Amino acid sequence: MGAKKYTSYAEIDSDLEILKLEKEISYQKLVLSIQKTKEAITTENIINGFFDSFKSIISNSYLSILKSVVPYIISYFVNRKRGD
Repeated sequence: MGAKKYTSYAEIDSDLEILKLEKEISYQKLVLSIQKTKEAITTENIINGFFDSFKSIISNSYLSILKSVVPYIISYFVNRKRGD
């Protein structure tokens, strides 16, 4: 991009003001991003994330255990002798 040619100091001041505002907006976005990151990295959120990951693993294991045990339980009740 070529250099911009200015015809007056008012144009320069206008562009400088725009650049100053853009810089301030970028800075505020950075500050907000850092605050959100700090909030996300709390002990409570880390522990909750840790347990949520294990919760899904355990629930999947629980279902597979149930699927393998239920047929044996049904078989037991079907095959047991009456009067026991």
